[in-house]
Amino acid sequence: MRVLSGIQPTGRFHWGNYFGAIRQYISLQNNDQAFYFIADLHALTTIRDADLLREYTREAAIDMLALGLDPSHATLFRQSDIPEVTELTWLLMTITNMSTLEKCHAYKDKKAKGLTADAGLFTYPVLMAADILLYDSNIVPVGADQVQHIEVTRDLAQRFNSIYSEVLVLPEASVLDQSAKVPGTDGEKMSKSYGNVIEIFEAPKKLRKKIMSIKTDSTPVEDPKDPDTCSVFTLYKLFASPEEQQALADRYRAGGMGYGEAKQQLYDAAMEYFSEARARREKLADNPATIDDILQQGAQVAREKGREVLDRVRSACGL
Repeated sequence: MRVLSGIQPTGRFHWGNYFGAIRQYISLQNNDQAFYFIADLHALTTIRDADLLREYTREAAIDMLALGLDPSHATLFRQSDIPEVTELTWLLMTITNMSTLEKCHAYKDKKAKGLTADAGLFTYPVLMAADILLYDSNIVPVGADQVQHIEVTRDLAQRFNSIYSEVLVLPEASVLDQSAKVPGTDGEKMSKSYGNVIEIFEAPKKLRKKIMSIKTDSTPVEDPKDPDTCSVFTLYKLFASPEEQQALADRYRAGGMGYGEAKQQLYDAAMEYFSEARARREKLADNPATIDDILQQGAQVAREKGREVLDRVRSACGL
């Protein structure tokens, strides 16, 4: 069973990225057939600054390794280091119906807002399908809002196989458990587009300042408070044991505790939770050659598998 997933380098990873996806990617790496890539080609639809894209791509690789991705088990690589993926994209484009792409969420949403959608955004699902199909991927972990991309991938693979021959493996979506709500500093869903994120590797002073700025209600210190409606407590639950959660919930309901105290407990819990990852990240950041070696070795493994699949596809097409 081969697991594959990609993550865009459009900024530093935040708590929502980790608890919504990255933590689960790491847990799936031990089958020795996990492929994870930094989707820098996809990021070109939003980032048009070369230096910034390179920085985000490197930071994404460092963060993934610091958070527990083990290159001795999983293959980590840059999407742009695999030229086979762009060739497969073109071969898939030749059998892709325009109507399929017109129905995809990203294009429809942008068009509905009256925004200009370029060809990169329009054909984005085909590149994503090539990302998946190039490695004979069996399982693709995705959020519920991304299941459509796997459906499109399966449709394209089935169409290709029906036109030519059965050469492409049909992947299955594994919907990530996103039941843990990750609110941002304003109480809304944590998202870069909302400007409310708390980055995983924020500097301690900046992290504390962000946590202390989390929006709360105006309940007086002496009054009881409801932990179930408080973003601070919701975030605290991500880091704390059941016993620690119960103890803080009791403090909320008893009254006499200000939100500042709860925010301090959240800060302490988050710092402890990511302490080992922070230490690993510091070492990795000081050794850029190590990061380059890991990405190059990962690309070599990915290209070997990708070449095998692309050769099958080219032969089926008559190339």
